[in-house]
Amino acid sequence: MADERRVIHEISPLTTKDVLYIADRVKKEFTYPIHNHEVYELNFVEHASGVRRIVGDSTEVIGEYDLVLITGPELEHVWEQHECVSEDIREITIQFYFHVNDDNFFGRNPFSSIRKMMEEARKGLSFPLSAIMKVYPLLDTLSSVKDGFYATTQFLAILYELSRCEGSHTLASSSYAKVMVQDDSKQILKVKNYINDNYRDEIRLSVLADMAGLSPSAFSRFFKLHTGKKLSEYIIDIRLGYAARMLVDTSDSISEISFNCGFNNLSNFNRIFKRKKGCTPKEFRGNYQKARVIV
Repeated sequence: MADERRVIHEISPLTTKDVLYIADRVKKEFTYPIHNHEVYELNFVEHASGVRRIVGDSTEVIGEYDLVLITGPELEHVWEQHECVSEDIREITIQFYFHVNDDNFFGRNPFSSIRKMMEEARKGLSFPLSAIMKVYPLLDTLSSVKDGFYATTQFLAILYELSRCEGSHTLASSSYAKVMVQDDSKQILKVKNYINDNYRDEIRLSVLADMAGLSPSAFSRFFKLHTGKKLSEYIIDIRLGYAARMLVDTSDSISEISFNCGFNNLSNFNRIFKRKKGCTPKEFRGNYQKARVIV
């Protein structure tokens, strides 16, 4: 039987007068349960190869270094011990909450890359080793900066450097994280919105191709070039994201969820879910049994 995790809604130590909360510690294991919180978080881990990181419906086993930005208030996440045997784990957690939007100081041009990064991080954003090494000297010393102004400017420098790096990737699916679909191409955006609104039903290639004003074969190539995914795989990922969210948030049966998310065959749904998520829908639900707790 799968172990049950309690999803804690964490209350941050940050007050309305604070800008940053920084926790820099060395430990032997990860014990804090799966949780979410209103504040934004940048979490850095080193010497923790083999740890399993769960962010929404994404599960990855990390290497020696891991750096993740999370700006989604409902996005559950946890770092689990899993296969890690290190007794010298360092974790730096930086929580912050300042609005990065067009209506304030951060809406100015120098912050455009940070704004874009913060939007992407609503699904969780994992950074490559090259980016981690670039900001490591700033991360390493941040907790020792006593002056709040200089600590804040150093943190902004970290965010800026990360926003300019290449190779970062989002973690949770858009449908699981409840993030609105975005795209630079109006043709693709129209198609994505249609898929998002009609994922429960049969979606025909010919209908989508007509929307984009292309032949079916040309549209398939265009979609793959633009999104990096085959159309069929994109539709499956959207459906699985909604299914994973329903497994967490509802008591509907797995067969009901399967059909409500556009899968017309339960065994096919189970097989695809396990291939994509690394566990069965039943195991996934067991791992995310919800009991909201305030700490």
